[in-house]
Amino acid sequence: MENYSQITKTISLEKYGIKNADVRYQLTPEELHGIAIEKGQAVEASSGALAVNTGEFTGRSPKDRFIVKDDVTRDRVWWGDINIPFEADKFDALYDKVTDYLSNKEVFVRDSYACADADYKLNIRVINEYPWSNQFAYNMFLRPTEEELVGFDPEWTIVNAPGFMANPEEDGTRQHNFAILNFTRKIALIGGTGYTGEIKKGIFSALNFILPVYKNTLPMHCSANVGKDGDSAIFFGLSGTGKTTLSTDPSRSLIGDDEHGWTAENTVFNFEGGCYAKVINLSRENEPEIYDAIKKGAILENVILDADKNVIFEDTSITQNTRVSYPLNHIENIQVPSIGKNPKNIFFLTADAFGVLPPISKLTPAQAAYHFISGYTAKVAGTEAGVVEPQPSFSACFGAPFMPLHPAKYAEMLSAKMTESGVNVWLVNTGWTGGPYGVGTRMKLKYTRAMINAVLNGDLGLYNYDDYHIHSVFGVAQPRSCPGVPTSVLSPRTTWNDDEKYYTTAFKLSNAFRENFKKFEAHCSEEIRRGGPQRYAF
Repeated sequence: MENYSQITKTISLEKYGIKNADVRYQLTPEELHGIAIEKGQAVEASSGALAVNTGEFTGRSPKDRFIVKDDVTRDRVWWGDINIPFEADKFDALYDKVTDYLSNKEVFVRDSYACADADYKLNIRVINEYPWSNQFAYNMFLRPTEEELVGFDPEWTIVNAPGFMANPEEDGTRQHNFAILNFTRKIALIGGTGYTGEIKKGIFSALNFILPVYKNTLPMHCSANVGKDGDSAIFFGLSGTGKTTLSTDPSRSLIGDDEHGWTAENTVFNFEGGCYAKVINLSRENEPEIYDAIKKGAILENVILDADKNVIFEDTSITQNTRVSYPLNHIENIQVPSIGKNPKNIFFLTADAFGVLPPISKLTPAQAAYHFISGYTAKVAGTEAGVVEPQPSFSACFGAPFMPLHPAKYAEMLSAKMTESGVNVWLVNTGWTGGPYGVGTRMKLKYTRAMINAVLNGDLGLYNYDDYHIHSVFGVAQPRSCPGVPTSVLSPRTTWNDDEKYYTTAFKLSNAFRENFKKFEAHCSEEIRRGGPQRYAF
């Protein structure tokens, strides 16, 4: 970790409207750790990690995420129930309320930056009400050296006040919590929620606008790693599909686990300086790198500890969305700097709870664009109130809540990158096999790893008609064999032992794909539209 012990500088927050604050600037993780415990806001787990409870909100609140509608965003943002417009004057008034709330208080300030590639670097100042929120910012953003802090000029500011509660009638919010981006003032304003993910996703959302609009660079909600020969692999996937797990591979160097840019020069760079991993059912046996990263400096969120301060990873009594944040250097095998070149393979990860998609299949460019825009995974019983059987869930570009532009814009950029680089795209089902959730079983991690390794090692090769079978419903090419994987596992229909039930369920899912895609059709070419399943069930 960088040593800030020599930094005695303090700063004024008057220009932000925060007056007479006791500013704790650029404290070390050790200092923030101690302050959080001293204040009774956290406890230390047996591993040395800080354990916090984020309070009312244990995850993001998408319906309370807003973007200020002004001259910068008015004609560019894809407005709707994902990108919800917020009035500029309402923002200004709410901002003044929040900064007045933080005045005369102890606040924690950190200067950091996003984007490991110096040509895309975004300087950030984070102003936090809580010390552990500021430690999260240390973990997740890139950390400047002492020399870089001299004359540091922040371009974006994050103002984070979990204890401030908005008045919806006066402030224009939906309820008391909010996360608002203002691209003219370059501010991410967060209040009423202690969930730290809002901090990192605010900057991610900002970059998802800045990079394609101004930098001709594709932003991606993905993880990435690089092999010994310099070949980069990219992993897209929604929460729970294995994105962090599968990209953290001891034989390959981790570029990053969540947010990246793909440049016109065909390089991939990490936005962040840390990882934010789910820890539900975490074990050293299955995920040793993540397990061992939980040590002093890491922050555990909403976990349950036993009497000896050991984490009970199976306990979801607070939330299923238990998390840990840690700096990238908690992982042994990382890419320094966090930049890779020559992407050769892209994996779309989906946890298909219907159990009908192949465990791995190769996509054509049109299919890749279609599945990228669709962003499919599934909800299973128990993950949300009212969910009693598998439900399809679609999130455009595998990250719709963070994408200010129309999904077709990102898909067009991805298709162009695929064509330029000759990258192969694979759809990987980390979900169910042998039947749907409740009947079948979850795909074994060792099989998924074997399939991905076979791709990366070149064992699955390029498309050859004799080596693949075309799925009769989804039209994707599924391999007939793969080293380390039983042949029967590669055919989802075979694992069911009931063709009628299998095809009934497969068509049910294909119908859901087609219905979801209707809202994108007008913005897509005929080629992309034909990249999905072509038939309804009758």
